[in-house]
Formats: sequence, structure tokens, C-alpha cells
Amino acid sequence: MNNTEGHHFSDSRRLHDQDLVPLDAFEIFSNRRRLLNSTMKNLMFWMVAALVIFLFWSVSSRIQKNERQLSFSDFMAQLDRGHVAKVVLTGTGAGSQIVGEFKNGQSIRTFAPPQMENLVNMMLEKGVEVTARDANSSSWLGHVISWTPMIIMIAFLVFFMRQMQGSGNRALSFGKSKAKLSSSQQKKVTFKEVAGVDEAKAELREIIDFLREPQKFQKLGGRIPKGVLLMGPPGTGKTLLARAISGEASVPFFSISGSDFVEMFVGVGASRVRDLFEQGKKNAPCIIFIDEIDAVGRHRGAGLGGGHDEREQTLNQLLVEMDGFESNEGVILIAATNRPDVLDPALLRPGRFDRRVIVSLPDVNGRDGIYKVHTSRIPLANDVDLMILARGTPGFSGADIANLVNEAALNAARLGQKVVRMDNFEEAKDKVLMGAERRSLIMTDEEKRTTAYHEGGHALVAALIENADPIHKVTIIPRGMAMGVTMLLPETDRLSHDKDYVNARIAVAMGGRLAEEIVLNQLTTGAHDDLEKATELARKMVCEWGMSEKLGPLTFGRPEEQVFLGRDIARHQDYSEDTAVQIDQEVRRIVQENYACAKVILTENRELLDKVAAALLEREVLDAEDVKMIIDGLPLKERESKSDNVVADRKDEPEAKEADKERKASLTPPILQNPGSVPQS
Repeated sequence: MNNTEGHHFSDSRRLHDQDLVPLDAFEIFSNRRRLLNSTMKNLMFWMVAALVIFLFWSVSSRIQKNERQLSFSDFMAQLDRGHVAKVVLTGTGAGSQIVGEFKNGQSIRTFAPPQMENLVNMMLEKGVEVTARDANSSSWLGHVISWTPMIIMIAFLVFFMRQMQGSGNRALSFGKSKAKLSSSQQKKVTFKEVAGVDEAKAELREIIDFLREPQKFQKLGGRIPKGVLLMGPPGTGKTLLARAISGEASVPFFSISGSDFVEMFVGVGASRVRDLFEQGKKNAPCIIFIDEIDAVGRHRGAGLGGGHDEREQTLNQLLVEMDGFESNEGVILIAATNRPDVLDPALLRPGRFDRRVIVSLPDVNGRDGIYKVHTSRIPLANDVDLMILARGTPGFSGADIANLVNEAALNAARLGQKVVRMDNFEEAKDKVLMGAERRSLIMTDEEKRTTAYHEGGHALVAALIENADPIHKVTIIPRGMAMGVTMLLPETDRLSHDKDYVNARIAVAMGGRLAEEIVLNQLTTGAHDDLEKATELARKMVCEWGMSEKLGPLTFGRPEEQVFLGRDIARHQDYSEDTAVQIDQEVRRIVQENYACAKVILTENRELLDKVAAALLEREVLDAEDVKMIIDGLPLKERESKSDNVVADRKDEPEAKEADKERKASLTPPILQNPGSVPQS
């Protein structure tokens, strides 16, 4: 049973087709070289394949002849009987080979001893057709068969050596960079398809303008930034911005991940960094994009017992290439990370990363723009208002919005709709915020009643206390890992929280446990997550936000950080034991005061609590309007079924009109279907 605030998740954007532009000289040369290498490999493959097929044919043809190996005495006996039709003699003297054929078509093979000098005369007398061959002049097939193993070994050796020498091949090329050069034939992303990060776009557009018109900036003494670091939470569009730069820039664009530098062999990462910047110098001016640079740029010397030698050598080489003894004019490095706090200070200094671009969560106008981008290829119903969706999803990142739009489209397709309606978006939002419904989970009537009062307590306190976020939805249908959820969503983007707001959140978290205690006179484990959140908020008020009047505007302790980032093993306590006791007392006081506040609200409004719980047991889901109507003493409205929504959605379709007409006729009394016909009495 969770009292969930709005949480948000990660990035996927669409690519749009762009007009193809002519290939530059470098791309033409690279394409020709790749085509030549591919042709040589194919030619070698088909030559070897043809040779193998020929050998298989020759061996199989010999097997198909079904030659019979005879002893010489048996051969002479068959010769005396006149069964031999023809023979081929190869060689003279000892070991001469006889290959022949009986009159019945049977092939034979034998060897003649040297003492049989008159053998040829005997065969001629019997009417045998005799053919003689020199043993030293064997057939061309024999030569091919004898040289085949050597030819195959030489071909394999040549192929393997070409693999080692090829710039893009794998064998013994660990030190080669894995960066991909973007092609003009690939689908492009432009800045028009990136919304919600206007400031970041302006910063990056200036770099593209510098590459296109460097004289405009250089005449005033300006120089191009050597590095740009994109920082921000996951899913805000950092990688998408890099794709947009690739689509907008008319210069070579290399992209690589930070993990591509790290291998099990020491020195490989540094070699790849050198190779990457060598490629950049050859194609200057150019842009190099490193995604997730924290994989290779973490603090040096971090962790227990020293650092990671391979990663640190790679980082050292990256530092030298970015701003070392040799200059890299015309090579701009753009990197992205959502963990700038773990990066090495030497990497962040000006001269390496001259600019730090913050890619933050979008505001309401930014979310509206992102919705427009992601719904541009989705057929929307007339009731869809993107601004309402933008206001109702505060704190969502671009990836969260992309996921929500996709879920709405899938939901509409699952219901057989032709367009996506507002209801589909609302259901998708609930799924993203609270998790998918688990209607298959079997709950007893007692558990449902407990859950209804628990979530009703959250909802009633949130509705009646001041400074709390508005209610979005209350449900006792299990969602995600919770048996019930009370979802609160702020009306606007909250950039900071005041003391009254935090106290209200603690009171709302206590509402579920209090409802169980007041009505059912029992305590359950369902309040575990609520108690954990309330205690965490109270401790932050005292130790981090300076909201305790007793302890004053001070912070206490350092946050726990990972050891592998070079942090302390244990939490550093920079206060005395007496102060620790006072901190615990203040945390307990804050929680108890808000607990008492919530208890007063529920005790004075016990009748409303029963009504909210009863409505939840009946409907399973209540929205903000339903809760307000219960508090105002008004009856709840009847809800439309999903089938009604589908019919309403398809009004304009001819087949839908006919189906709607039949549906209405089935609900109309017979006397009203045809007013002209009155039943006879």
C-alpha cells in the first residue's frame, strides 16, 4: 500500500526521414575500400567453395564406379574365362597397375607382378581391349588432388593475414577505435525534433555555427570550445541531442560509448583513444561524441586497494589527447553522463570540457512540445488536449513521455480503436506512474476492506490538510508491488519544498496507518513503505535542510557514497553523541506531531472516511472529482463503460454508425422503434 508521489522514467525518440545529401570524398573512398575488401573476400570464398565441391564430386564419382579390388590370381582366372572386356595398364615392371572392366560392366583394379612379361599377349589373345599409360604422366586430376591440401593451407594463410592487416577487422586489432562514423545515408534527427531543452539546443547550435562559419567568431579572437559535457538525469535527451548534432552538422561525426574503451588487456583502452583522435585529426574539423563517459572518466585512485590500471591509463590518455602537449585543433569532443559527480576533476577543467550543458527535466511548455513531437505520427481523437497532459505529468522526462504515448497507442490498438483518445492517455499515465493493474491477484474480503480504509485514510488527509499535493487517483486494485495506491500529483513543477509542504507529506503518509488503527483497531505491515518515507523526510528536515528549530540551520553527517568511487567506507559522523541523541529526538518529534495532526483529521471526519472506503470497495478506483463529491456530500456520477467509449470514438465511421444505430434500437421499446405500428389488443 503506497502513497506514491509522481515518479518518472527513460529515453526513446523517433527518427524522421531526411533528404539524402551527396557523399563527400572521404565517404566515397571508404565505401570503395569496403566494397573492394568485400569483393576479395567473396571471390576467395567462392574459389574455395568451388574447389571443395570439385573434390567432393571427383571422390563421389570414383565411389559411384563401385570398383572391385581383385587379387592377381582372381584376375587371371577371370581372364581365362573370357570375362574381361578392357583394361588400362599404368606403368611397367613391378607394381604396374591394372584398371579394367568386366563384360557385365563391373569395374576392377589389381596390380601385376614383374614376372608376367607376356601378360599383354595373353590379354590380346582373349580379345581384351588394352590401353597403356606411362606411370610418370599421371592425369591432371591426380595433380589437382595431390596439390589440394597445400592450396587450401596457402589460401587460409593469405586470408588470415589480410584479416590481421585490415583496419576494420577483429583479429589482433584490439587497439583500433570502435567509433562509428555517421553516414549521410542514415536517417537524421534535427533540432526541430528535440523539444523541452531550448537552452541546451542554443549552446550546441553555436558550436555547429562555429564549424560552418569559423571566421565569424575568429575575427573577434574567439576559439572553438574543445569539449562540451552534457549533464542531466536519465531520459532527458542527452543522446538525442547528440543525434541532432550529427544531423545538423556538415562535418564528420564519430560516436562511441565509454565502455568501448575498456578491455581486459592493459593498454588497449589508451590505444583506442589514440586511434580515435588520429581519425579525428585526419577528418578535422569533426565532432567526437562519447556516450556514458563516466564508464572511463571516474576518479583516479578510486576503490579499495587502488584503482583500475586499465581504466586509469585510458583516462590519462584521454586527458592528454584533449589538452596535452600536442594540440588537436578542429576536433570537438562532446560527452554525455548522468553522473558528473564521479568524474575526475582533471577531466572537468576548462581547456578540456570548456562548456557544461545542463539537460534538465522539461517544464510544462517543454513537455507540451515533447508531446507534440511524439504524437505527430499518431492519429489523435478530438478530445485529446496535449497541454492538459503536459500539466498532468510534472517531473516527466522526455523518455517518460515517449513511453506514455506509446502505451496509449498500444492501449487504443488493443481496444480496436481507430484513433487514440484522452482516456487511453489517462490509463497509460496511471500505468506509468503506479504500475500495471494486477486484477488476477486474489484478495480476501478482509484484505480488501483493510486496503480500502488504508487508502481512504491517505486520500482524506491529503484532501483536507493544507499545503498537500492534489489527489490524482485512489485505487485498491493491486498495481506493481502495492496492494493499493494513492497517487498525488502537484499542480505545477515544484523546484523547492517549504517546511509546511514537507510536514503535509509526512501527515498524508501517516493517514493509512491511522485509518487502520481508528476503524479496524489493528496494525498491518502495509504501512511499512509509508513509515519509511515519513522517517526519511523527517531526518532530511533535521540533518540536511536545517528545518529544526532546536538544532538550527545546520547540516549533520555526510551522505552515504559508494566505496568504489573513492569515498569513505563508513558514514562520516561529524557531530557528537549528544547531538546524535538530539537529532533522533527531533526526528521523532516531527513524525509524532504530523501523526497527531492526521489523527485529528480522521477522527473528526470518521463518517467521510467510511464513505470513501465504501466507495472504494464498490468502484475500486476514485479520482480527484469523486473524492471531492464525497466530501461535499454529493452522489457519485455513473461511469461510462469502455464499449461506450469505443462506439463514441468511432462515430464518424460508416460501419460504426450502423452498429451504433442497431445498439440504440436494441435499447428502445418496440412501440417506439416504429411509431406507425401499434400492437393489437
